[in-house]
Amino acid sequence: MADIRIGAAIATTIVLWASVFAANRAVLPVLAPGHLVVLRFLIASGALALAALVRPLPRPALRDLPAIAGLGLLGITIYQLALVYGQRTVTAGAASLIINSESIWIALLALPLLGERLTGWGWTGTVASFLGVVLIVVGEGGAVQLSRDALLVLLAAWSTSVYFVLQKPYLRRYPAFALNAYCIWAGTLLTLPFGVGLPAAVARTAPQVLAGVAYLGFFPGALAYFTWTYALARIPASIAGNTLYLIAPLAIVMAWVWLREIPAALSLLGGVLILTGVALVQWRGRPPTPAPS
Repeated sequence: MADIRIGAAIATTIVLWASVFAANRAVLPVLAPGHLVVLRFLIASGALALAALVRPLPRPALRDLPAIAGLGLLGITIYQLALVYGQRTVTAGAASLIINSESIWIALLALPLLGERLTGWGWTGTVASFLGVVLIVVGEGGAVQLSRDALLVLLAAWSTSVYFVLQKPYLRRYPAFALNAYCIWAGTLLTLPFGVGLPAAVARTAPQVLAGVAYLGFFPGALAYFTWTYALARIPASIAGNTLYLIAPLAIVMAWVWLREIPAALSLLGGVLILTGVALVQWRGRPPTPAPS
C-alpha cells in the first residue's frame, strides 16, 4: 500500500508540473512574469493556510528558520522567477528539457550530501535519460540557445536541484505537509518585491486568465509540491529525482496539444530513451538493503 501511495504521489507531481510550462506560456502574454509568480504563490499560500486550519502544523524550531527561509528562496523564489522570466522567449517544450537536467544534478548532489548510492544499472539509466534529453534538444531544431532567457531556465534547474537535496534532512524533523507549507510561505514572501502593481494588473486581466493562474497556484503549486515532498520523504532523492525525467516528454505532448508546438521525430526517440532510463533506475538503480545481522 505504501508503494502505491508513493507511486501515486510521484505520478500526480509529474503530471501537474508538466502542465506548468504550457500554462506559463499561455499566461505570459497577459501577465508580467513577476506578477504571475507572485499571484500564483499567493494563491498557493492561501490554500495551504486554509488546510493548516484543518490540520494544525508543528511549530518550526527557531534554529531551523534560516534553513527554511533558504529552502524557500531556492525552491520557490529563485526557481519560479528564473523559470517564468526565462519562458518569455524559451518555448514550453524547450524549457521543460532544460529543467529536466535537474534529475542528473540531484543524483550527483545526493552522493556527497546525503550519502546515497546508485548501482551500475542506476547510473546507466541516468546517463540514458540524460542522452534522451539531449536528443530532444536536437530534435526541437535548436529551440534551446545559449541566450539570457535559456540561462535563466538553467538557473531554475540548478536551484530546484539544490532545494530537493537540501530539503531531504529536514523531512526527518517535520511532516511532509508542514515542511512544504513552510517553504512555500517563505518563498512567497521573498517574491513580493516583484509584485509591485499587481492589484492593477489583476483588475485588467480577463477572468479566464486569472482562472489559469488559480490552477497554477492550487494544483502545480500547493498540491504538487506536497505530493513531491511526501514521496521525497520516503525514497532516496536520487531515485525520486530520476522520475522527473518523465516531465519533459509529457510537457512536450501538452505543448503540442495546447500551444501547437509540434515535436520532431528525434524528440520522440529521446522520450523513449528517457522512459527507458527512468525504468532502469526505478527497478535496478538501488543497491540491495543489507540483511540485518
